[in-house]
Order: sequence, then structure tokens, then C-alpha cells
Amino acid sequence: MAAPVNRRFGSSRKAQYSTFFGYAAGVLGAILGAVLVIVSLVNPDAFSGLRSWAADATSPAAGVTAEARSAGGNAVSIVSGFLQTGSRNAKMQRELAEAKVRLVEADAVREENRRLKRLLGLSEENAGTVTAARMTGSTSAGTRRIATLDSGRDKGIAPGMPVRAPLGLVGRILDVGATSAHVLLITDGESLVPVRRARDGVPAFAQGNGDGTLRIRLINLGINPLKKGDMLVTSGSGGLYRPDTPIAMVDKVLRDGAIARVLSNPSDADYVLVERAWAQVAPAPTAAPSTAPPTEAPAR
Repeated sequence: MAAPVNRRFGSSRKAQYSTFFGYAAGVLGAILGAVLVIVSLVNPDAFSGLRSWAADATSPAAGVTAEARSAGGNAVSIVSGFLQTGSRNAKMQRELAEAKVRLVEADAVREENRRLKRLLGLSEENAGTVTAARMTGSTSAGTRRIATLDSGRDKGIAPGMPVRAPLGLVGRILDVGATSAHVLLITDGESLVPVRRARDGVPAFAQGNGDGTLRIRLINLGINPLKKGDMLVTSGSGGLYRPDTPIAMVDKVLRDGAIARVLSNPSDADYVLVERAWAQVAPAPTAAPSTAPPTEAPAR
């Protein structure tokens, strides 16, 4: 008998069954998936138990994976930090040095502003101010105590004008140039300033010792009333120095006076005020009472 002409070579019943079951499994899987999707949409909590079971089952593997990932990240960070430690350390040291410099500059500016504010307030209170000047230098050795200002005749300064800082009297103008002036400091041996004790007005003279201190000489000899810590101010006697200007503090009491420390150290006084010489105004004379007898009106 002849073989049928429509028979396909290589085909068998086993292959046909495999194909059929494959298509059937695919269709059933699609139907089951659709059913599960519909159930999850209608009731989202229906598979919470299954999800929890799946999470519990995969938790150990997830923990191992997380630890491995963390260990790998730490290892990379350690290696990277080790390789960059030198450059980072140098950069931090450079930034620290720059920060220290800026801090010192800020402190200097703050102190400068504080001194200028005190000087400005003093200038506003004192109507006799001629000008404000910078003290550019002062003698630190030798028998004379003279300082130099960066202002002279161009600012209206004249010899004899008192010079003071925010903390107290500094001295007086000795000689003047076009743009500079010399100040005879109160600590110079040639300086003599009439002073009084601030709390009760005990009169005295303050003479420079040439070593940065003042020798206080009492006018009224007898029992020395001065005590350590007493504040001394100018008395205004004889003119020139405005009264009640702070000048010194008693540091050591002697038999006929005391040794005092100046309040305004020239080495610390960057800016000073030059004032007009103070002159005490004499009291106006009062009219003397008339001793002539009263004149009588003529009789009519």
C-alpha cells in the first residue's frame, strides 16, 4: 500500500502531545494570572499572608546580600580614604592656618574699632578738640619720653596743646612740623602737671620719672593722705590742661607723695586727640557797694 502523500516527515505523536500541553499550560497560566490580578484588585489583603511568607523565606538571603554590599562599600571607602589621607590632611592644615590668620585679623579689627569708637565718643563730648591723630612712634629708651604724631600744622596743631587718649592724658605738643608733631609725654622728666585726688581734691603735682611712672608731689606737706589705688585727675590749675582729665593711679605711697602708674600707656594709644589749651575764665568782677550818702531832693 502506498504511503499517504500529506504525511510530514519527522513528526510523531509524542511531539504533538508536547505541543498541545504547552499551549494548554500557557492558557491556564494566563487564566490563573488574570484571576489573581482581579482578586488582588478587589481584595488587596487576600495575598498578604503569601507575601509575608515569601518575605520570610527570602529574608536570610537578603540579609547576606546587604552585609556583603555594606562590607564592599566600607572596603572601598577605606581604600579611598587611605589613598586620599595625605592630600586631605595637607588641605585641612592649610585651611586651619588660614583660619587662624583670619581670626587674628578679626580680633585686631575688633580692637581697632573699639578704640576708634571710644575716641569718637570722647571727641563728641569734648568741644575743644582740634584734631584726631595717629601716634606713629614713641621713645622706649633714654632719658626723654617723646612721641610722634602723623599730623602737624596742616591740621591746626600748635605747640603747647594738650594731647589725650580715651583712657587719659598723654602729654602736650612740644614742636610742630608741616605734617608731623612731637609730643612731650607726661612720663618725661621735664613734664609737670597739676593734679588732684579724684575723690576729695587733694592737690599735688605729677612729675615724670623717665621710666614710665609719675612722681606725685603733695603741695601741702604733713601727713600723707594718699593711698594705693587712688585715682588722680588734672586740676586745671595754671591753665593748659582741662580739669578732671584722668592721668594716673597711685601704685606706691611714699613719705611725701607717691609713685603712680599712668592710665594711658603711649605704647597702647594708637589714636589720640589734640585739644586746645584750656584757659580758666576769671570770674566777672562784682560792683562794690556805694558808700556815698544819698542825695536829698531839693525842697520846693
